[in-house]
Amino acid sequence: MDSVDQVRIGSSSVARDLTLADLRAALAAGWGDFRAHPWFGLFFAGIYVVAGLVLYFTLFQRGQIAWLVPAAAGFPLLAPFIAVGLYEVSRRREAGLPSSWGAILGALRGRGDDQLLMMGGFVFLGFTFWIGVAHGIFAIFLSEAGTGIGSIDFLFSGAGMAMLLVGGVAGALMALLFYAITVMSLPMMVDREVDFLTAIFMSVTAVRANPVVLIAWAVFMAVSLFAAMLPYFLGLLVVLPVLAHATWHLYRRTVRADA
Repeated sequence: MDSVDQVRIGSSSVARDLTLADLRAALAAGWGDFRAHPWFGLFFAGIYVVAGLVLYFTLFQRGQIAWLVPAAAGFPLLAPFIAVGLYEVSRRREAGLPSSWGAILGALRGRGDDQLLMMGGFVFLGFTFWIGVAHGIFAIFLSEAGTGIGSIDFLFSGAGMAMLLVGGVAGALMALLFYAITVMSLPMMVDREVDFLTAIFMSVTAVRANPVVLIAWAVFMAVSLFAAMLPYFLGLLVVLPVLAHATWHLYRRTVRADA
């Protein structure tokens, strides 16, 4: 990359010339990684599918199925952290290294400096905060509706539609914030030894340097994940690992270590 097309930060540089063609290339590479090592993708995505099904049937039995909406909306906040193992699969395949279960699962511990663990705690706190915000939004509109949310029909009432609108805006803003701080930081922490604050700074810088392309990627992932959740979360078995692998390749195109 020419210096005009990059932002230099310390010993790394961030590209600012990403195009939609890079997204297509990342998706193609991600699909290739998934086809080469499908069992890793199915394993990590399976965690999401099982968690989603348990959540669905638990809420259904308790007569609180409408709570599935904010819970499902918060799932993408946790997706990048779950995808760490898949970033390691892509890293190893790119470097020509063997991919064993021990090596891939070991990547979840980070590089032994607790930085990845701290990042995971940060993301989990964000998910918890979102659930709290969603609970507050529910409470406000339930008091106006004067009814319960035991039935999904509540979502199609006037109060329910207004709640979805307000909650959707709040959720989108929070998701965008967490996307900006994780889209490049988590792959970077798998790729090299770096503290999580530096990784977050690099990630936010990448989004600011390529707002159109990286926000387009965020929208594409959000729509894809939402669509994958509709058939009892089963679409996540393919969509989640392909997006995770693709994000690794997008990171490699965007962030480079200077010699």
